[in-house]
Amino acid sequence: MAYLPTKEETFDTKLAKDCAKTFAASTNIGTTVSLANGELLAEYGKGCASCKICGIAGKSKEMSLQSHISGMKEAERFGGKYIYFCPMGLTCFVSPIIDKETSEAHITAGPFLMVEKEDYIYYELISKYKLNYAQIKNISKTLDTIPYVSPEKVNDLSTLLFMAVSFLNNVWVVNNMMDTQMSFEIQNHLPSQISKLKGIEEPPPYPFELETKLLEAIAAYDRESANKYLNELFGYIFFSTANTFTLAKSRIYELLVLISRTAIKSGADPEKTLILSHDYLQIIPQFKTLEDMCFWLTKITNKFIDLFSYIDVKHANIIQKSTLYIHQHYAKKITLEGISQMVYLSPAYFSRIFKKEMGITFNAFLNNVRIEKSKDLLKNSNLKMLDIALMVGFDSQSYFTKVFKKNNGNSPLQYREKHHYN
Repeated sequence: MAYLPTKEETFDTKLAKDCAKTFAASTNIGTTVSLANGELLAEYGKGCASCKICGIAGKSKEMSLQSHISGMKEAERFGGKYIYFCPMGLTCFVSPIIDKETSEAHITAGPFLMVEKEDYIYYELISKYKLNYAQIKNISKTLDTIPYVSPEKVNDLSTLLFMAVSFLNNVWVVNNMMDTQMSFEIQNHLPSQISKLKGIEEPPPYPFELETKLLEAIAAYDRESANKYLNELFGYIFFSTANTFTLAKSRIYELLVLISRTAIKSGADPEKTLILSHDYLQIIPQFKTLEDMCFWLTKITNKFIDLFSYIDVKHANIIQKSTLYIHQHYAKKITLEGISQMVYLSPAYFSRIFKKEMGITFNAFLNNVRIEKSKDLLKNSNLKMLDIALMVGFDSQSYFTKVFKKNNGNSPLQYREKHHYN
C-alpha cells in the first residue's frame, strides 16, 4: 500500500480506504482512492500508480491521470459507476465519493485485462500503438502481474464497487443533486422554447420531424441530443396544451411508447423494456403538473438508453463508436475494412467481436439500419425506389429490394402500398 498525505480531507478517508482495501482483497484487482483532482490517497494491490505500462510505451502520467478524472466525471453523469479504458487500452471502473453535492474523491478499480494477454499484445500494442520489440517485451512481463477479468463479470464487479461506495455517500444527497440539476436544465429550457411559439394565433402542427430526431438520437445512444430534442418537444407540449392537462398526458404517453419501441429496435432486451414500459405507463395518471411529468420522462428516457448501452460488454468503446458511426453515416459508403481501421483493429478481429457482442454480423446490422431508414421514406415520400435506395446507402435498386424483402417478407413497393400516407 502506498499513501500520500494531502490537503485537509472533507470526507471519511478511513472508511474510503477500508472500502478500497476490502474490494482489492476480495477481487484481486488493484484499487485506489484519489481526490477529485487525481491526487492519490491510497493504493491497494497493483493499481494505476504501480502500473509501468504507460511509461514503457512513452505515455505521460498526465494522460493517465486525465483518463481517470474523466472516468470519475462520467460516473457522476451516469449514475455512480463507469467502465472505461486507460490510455493503453486496459480496463478500469470507478465510483465517485460525493460530499456536499460535488465529487470529493473516487475509488478506482484497475487496470486489468478484459481480453487474453496474447490478444491484447497483438491488437493493442502491435496493431494500434505500434510499439517496438523491446517495449513489448517489457510490457509483457508487467502484464503477468495484471489480473484478467472476463467481460461477463466486469459489470457485476462495477456494480459491487458502486454499492460499496454508496455506503460512503449520502445517497439521498446524490439523488437530489442529480434531480435538481436535471430539473434546472428543463426549467431553463422551457421558457425559451415557449417564447418562440408566442405570438402565433394557432398552435403550429405537431413537430413530427423533431420527434424523429429524438428517436434517432436515442437509437444512436446520444444522450445530449436526445435530452435537447426532448426538451424542445416539451416546449411545444407546454404551449399547445396549456389548458388541457389530459391532452398533455396523452402526448407524454405517446412519447413513452415510441421511446420504448426505439429502445427495443436499438438492441434493448424486449422483455425487460416492455415490462418497464408497462410499469411507467401506470405512473402517468398520477402526475399533477406538466413540469413534474416532463422531468420524469427525461429521467425515463435516459433509463431506456441504459438498457442498450454497451458499457458492460467486451470492447465497449469499439462497439459504441462503430454503431454510432453507422447510425450517423448510413447513407455513405461504409465497409467493414473502413470501420475496423477507424477503431484500430484488423477486419477479421473486429468482425468477430462485433458478432459476439451484438449477436448479428456487421453487414446485417448495417443493412438493418438502412432498411429502417428506407421505411420512413417509403411511407412519407413519393420518391422513386432507386432514389430511396441510393439515399440510404445501397448501390443499386435490385440489391435494396433483395435486402428489404429478406428483412420484411415483402418488397419495398408492397410496403409502400400498405403504409404510404396519402
